[in-house]
Amino acid sequence: MTDRSTAPVLEARGLSVGYDRHPVLTDLDLRIERGTVTTFLGANGCGKSTLLKAFGRVLKPQAGEVHLDGVPIRREPNRAVARKLAILPQSPVAPAGTSVLDLVMRGRNPHQSWAKPWTADDADVAEQAIAATGLTEVAHRDVASLSGGQRQRAWIALVVAQQAETLLLDEPTTYLDLAHQLEVLRLVRRLNREQGSTVVMVLHDLSLAARYSDRLVVLHAGGVAADGTPDEVLTPQLLERAFGLHARVVPDPVTGAPMIVPEADEHEAGLAERHETELASSGNLG
Repeated sequence: MTDRSTAPVLEARGLSVGYDRHPVLTDLDLRIERGTVTTFLGANGCGKSTLLKAFGRVLKPQAGEVHLDGVPIRREPNRAVARKLAILPQSPVAPAGTSVLDLVMRGRNPHQSWAKPWTADDADVAEQAIAATGLTEVAHRDVASLSGGQRQRAWIALVVAQQAETLLLDEPTTYLDLAHQLEVLRLVRRLNREQGSTVVMVLHDLSLAARYSDRLVVLHAGGVAADGTPDEVLTPQLLERAFGLHARVVPDPVTGAPMIVPEADEHEAGLAERHETELASSGNLG
């Protein structure tokens, strides 16, 4: 019997997964350790969301296995998986007329059965999830009426109410402006630190991923191109190889995490040089 305390919360073993018999990822081995925030990065089409779906049992592997708490996830009943694992897909849409409270209450579905209907405890859990995501004042508003950041927090409240130890978040900051992106990622980090949630995310912004993650996994050419801490992973060489990006990596002035600064192209370099010349001329005139 597997010791849950030492087993990774999720593990891919020899995993090949894709669509219509065309693998996107091949023979991949990867462990997700309990209590960490891991972010999948990579160019478009590299398999970030595909891997997240395989971990969430949304997509069936073509070969290999995914283990949850040391047990093949395919052997687990759906309800048992939903009590351990919550997945937030890309750009979810709530049915028309759904309030925040109604939406979040759906997170309690894995804990219900014909013999155990809704209880006062379920309502308490939903209200606590709403409070944890800062939505108490809008709990009875239609989800469609909320700002982008509030909507994303409402969906995160749903997965919090599910009381699963592990959260899989597929591009939770998509279509949000920077202020709302920060709002959502700070919430994710708080859930990890205060509630011990294991979080696996897909993100596109490399600097934000570095700032809010313990570990980065970069996917490229059907496998893992880099895996480690943000400082270990985000190097100019890796950015060139996996993203085709010419960039410098400098410390974030606030957190010290790696921050990506793309190199200027010829036009931008010319503008910068002209700006410097104008500043020098202005100084000489003074």
